[in-house]
Amino acid sequence: MVLRRTFRGGLRRAGGQGLAAVLLAAAVLASPALAVQPDEMLKQPALEARARALSAELRCMVCQNQSIDDSDAPLAKDLRILVRERLVAGDSDAQVKDFLVQRYGDFILLKPPLEWRTVILWTAPFALLLAGLAGALVAARRRQAAPSPLTDEEQRRLDEIVGRP
Repeated sequence: MVLRRTFRGGLRRAGGQGLAAVLLAAAVLASPALAVQPDEMLKQPALEARARALSAELRCMVCQNQSIDDSDAPLAKDLRILVRERLVAGDSDAQVKDFLVQRYGDFILLKPPLEWRTVILWTAPFALLLAGLAGALVAARRRQAAPSPLTDEEQRRLDEIVGRP
């Protein structure tokens, strides 16, 4: 049994409660913080769910690797409000996305569409992977190649250095 000194100077048995508290705190801190403020939320649950789903698909133009749903940037807040205004006005999800793509380009979408303009974006990871594999194969073949034998002059010079007759 392990005893731990408490704040008041007494001893108590150290159990799994401390570990559980640390794990709980780590889980809370590791979870994503959603930036949607209560004043932004819509009163209709169906519209709010659509707004949250759309916000999760749209990139914050300031943070760039976060959705507007996760970002605390003022522009992300403005975009969340804009999405909700468009939904309340009766726009479909596609119309909201089209509106934002017209305004900001395909970059606003976290998953841009596969088009002729975005082919490099979609194919670059695979091309880099293939180039890396090809480089690894070339390097492996070079390591396996047997060294060429020494010429007579190189062998004579080696024998002199080592001291062989």
